[in-house]
Amino acid sequence: MRKKIVAGNWKMNLELNEGIALATEINQHFSTTPLNAKEVILCTPFIHLSMVSKLLDAPGLSAGAQNCNDHRSGAYTGEVSAAMIKSTGAANVIIGHSERRSYYGESDELLAAKTTEALHNGLRVIFCCGEVLAERESGIHFEVVGRQLEKGLFMLAEGEFKKCIIAYEPVWAIGTGVTASPAQAQEMHRFIRDLVEKRYGKAAAEETTILYGGSCKASNAAELFANPDVDGGLIGGASLVKEEFCNIVKAL
Repeated sequence: MRKKIVAGNWKMNLELNEGIALATEINQHFSTTPLNAKEVILCTPFIHLSMVSKLLDAPGLSAGAQNCNDHRSGAYTGEVSAAMIKSTGAANVIIGHSERRSYYGESDELLAAKTTEALHNGLRVIFCCGEVLAERESGIHFEVVGRQLEKGLFMLAEGEFKKCIIAYEPVWAIGTGVTASPAQAQEMHRFIRDLVEKRYGKAAAEETTILYGGSCKASNAAELFANPDVDGGLIGGASLVKEEFCNIVKAL
């Protein structure tokens, strides 16, 4: 059985006291409302990680970072390594979010190096893939997602790959209020699972958790999560509001 997961991506939001307060509220909620085999990940800014990792003690909750450097250590001013993230108690890291690809020019090759470094330091990777609007309208969205996975993730050996989660994020639906239809989400998730099967075999494909990310909220989560190949969500803005986020988890 593959894991059902909701991951909150706080992005560059919340000052330290605000983040601690939100994480505390979420932890308290799931301390009294069991997740029942589901899992929740809070991917916070770096400044929150150490304290949030320590306060999350409800079963099924863990913390994660939103990025890491591809080097173990060294003269890389302003960067944070996977080893540093692991030392905070965090267990996860997002790699390849569309905002990292777009705003900071992160290539497939760089993301492959980051993924490898994260795994070597014992972190679970949430690897993001997805197409922009022009690529969707041009009909090359499958080609784009296939390339991103082939170059950024499928270089891993099967044992390493099994420590990864895939998140499909149609870039045209991130923060726009536009959501991929349930049929569009299922179509791409099925395509991704088929690619995993071709590379790693049927058993690995069935065990791989594939999340949907892109304007997912409490009002549309149940419809998206009802798809057989959608195993949860990577949630942006809605993860900053406790009630909204917890209702998304409830919908899974």
